[in-house]
Amino acid sequence: MNFNISKEMRRYNYLIGELEAAYHEMSLKLHISDSAMKIIYTICDQGEKDRCLLQKICRLSGLSKQTANSSIRKLESEGIVYLEHVGGKNKNVCLTEKGKVFAEHTALKMIEAENDILTSWPEEDVMKYLELTERFLAGLKKKTEELREETS
Repeated sequence: MNFNISKEMRRYNYLIGELEAAYHEMSLKLHISDSAMKIIYTICDQGEKDRCLLQKICRLSGLSKQTANSSIRKLESEGIVYLEHVGGKNKNVCLTEKGKVFAEHTALKMIEAENDILTSWPEEDVMKYLELTERFLAGLKKKTEELREETS
């Protein structure tokens, strides 16, 4: 078996792993599990009126439906979120008043740290970083579609 991984891809994979580790460490410091952080973070980032579709949370957080549901049940039992049916099988995950305070001490702290980092960079660096990340994502999606066609 030939593992032909370029040094650039190895570096990229290392950086992705280190980013994940840094986010995990921040979650630990804020006394929240990684999955709960991803749920609360997504509601704060994408939600409207302190709520977000469960399906959207799963898609944007990278959590499986099973992991998200398990974490949401725990957050519900702690009085941080509640579920709201919005038609069909769709559900919103909504922050309670306690959840809004919890978000201020967890996910919003993380978002603040991220914003501080990006605002410390020159604008052209931020734009280039985002552009290159979007280009890599588009390329990966295209390759994924090609794989799907090959296996059909």
